[in-house]
Amino acid sequence: MNWRHEHDAVDILIVGAGAAGGVLAKELSEAGLSIVVLEAGPWRDPQKDFASDELSMKDLAWEDTRIIEGTGAMDMSAYPSGRGVGGGTQRFTGVFLRFHESDFKMKSIDGVGEDWPIHYKDLEPYYTKIEKEIAVSGPKHFPWGNFHGPYPFPEMSSLSTNASLFQKGCKTLGIQTAVTPLAILSAPLDGRSPCTNRGFCMQGCMPNAKFSTLIVHIPKAVQAGAEVLADCMVTQIEVDEYGHVCGALFVHQGETYRQRAKTVILCAHAIETPRLLLHSATPQFPDGLANSSGWVGRAVMTHSSNDVYAKFEHEVRLYKGASVLASTQDFYETDPKRGFARGYTIHAHGSKPIDMAQGISKSSPDLLWGAKLREVMLDYNYYGRLTMVGEVLPDWNNHISLSAEKDEYGMPRATVTFSYGDNDRKLIDHAVDNMQMILKAAAGEVAFVVPDTQHLMGGCRMGNNPVNSVVNSYGQSHDIPNLFICDASLFVTSSGANPTHTIMALAARTADYIIDLASS
Repeated sequence: MNWRHEHDAVDILIVGAGAAGGVLAKELSEAGLSIVVLEAGPWRDPQKDFASDELSMKDLAWEDTRIIEGTGAMDMSAYPSGRGVGGGTQRFTGVFLRFHESDFKMKSIDGVGEDWPIHYKDLEPYYTKIEKEIAVSGPKHFPWGNFHGPYPFPEMSSLSTNASLFQKGCKTLGIQTAVTPLAILSAPLDGRSPCTNRGFCMQGCMPNAKFSTLIVHIPKAVQAGAEVLADCMVTQIEVDEYGHVCGALFVHQGETYRQRAKTVILCAHAIETPRLLLHSATPQFPDGLANSSGWVGRAVMTHSSNDVYAKFEHEVRLYKGASVLASTQDFYETDPKRGFARGYTIHAHGSKPIDMAQGISKSSPDLLWGAKLREVMLDYNYYGRLTMVGEVLPDWNNHISLSAEKDEYGMPRATVTFSYGDNDRKLIDHAVDNMQMILKAAAGEVAFVVPDTQHLMGGCRMGNNPVNSVVNSYGQSHDIPNLFICDASLFVTSSGANPTHTIMALAARTADYIIDLASS
């Protein structure tokens, strides 16, 4: 393998070309810094490598084995971490929500979890920047949180039957809804066509209507001089005699290579980033890099994401339209009357046949399988589906660690230990009850409740105090000043909203900070 920076110490080495890595690569390369991005997966061409095929597109996900422990309902086999240039943005639904002010100050406001070292106002200009950059489509008025619109592009002009039924049920119950803000074009832009409602948002968007860093940020980074190396699995972050990071080892086609760098930024996902830090332990850092606090890998959080399916007398066709087209955040903030803290978002969420079959097969203690499963799936077109995005509180005991089992690169596999707390379970029950009522109010017959989780966060949380956090508010390690972390592992709390927008806003903020450091 030959590339132009093999023997150079580039200014910045970025590990991971997903939501955060793509933003950082673009911003830092356009500022004149020399950038190398190492991505474990391939570089795909949407027109050649994406397909309207639920089964064949499973390889967009990170499918390496992870060891699961604890009493939670976490199913890593369907986890949305991506593998390939673009990362998880290749296969996310496009839901693009801002966090609320309360998400950053939940301990001060609600007495649970922890406060972030930043406020909503610190991310507000970056939320706006990212929305404009990728032309987020959204409603004229978004009734919740700090930002109520307008969005750069208008909301989607047509809703799926599933979204319309959701709105009907909510209206009957007096629940507010809105067309979901989406990182999906509702009008042409830069040679990209608007959404055609083909419905395969999570299988890669062949027409490029849905945003991904693969098609937006990475090309601009390359144009500005960044080097993006695909199919390169980073196995170790290297440290010099002064206790600074100095590069990384990575494997490409069975051979190990070294990339030197003045600064390293890990954007490898909330599992792989802690795993890499722990595995890169040295005599100087015996407990892993950036881990003097002991918080690397700790307080990982998922979103509770239970699904409720209901059968209708008329066809719904869950495969039609963008995956998520209508939502409510009426239950987002804490209400003391409910008996638990914090809240959740409810989405009208489409589903492909394999996704539905896999889900409902585990919805019953007796398991739905064989002839019974086939009989249900014959009526696939008549089912509607709602999904929750529920806040899970941070817990020290939920963590990433290294197992004794090794992968093909000789690295210990990640062990994910996770269990729901009492507050988490009460929140799930409340959301499931509401989803059932909404579907019934829309004339649906509730048939299946599927336990599910999505969006892993935490594990390298930010904070002002090095004793109980891993990095500062810009993702800069307290222990190693030229090591940065910039992905969902930074999150102090999980919120009740999809995390991609906040990941990207944090990355844009970190980029500005690094640019300022480089120019000072």
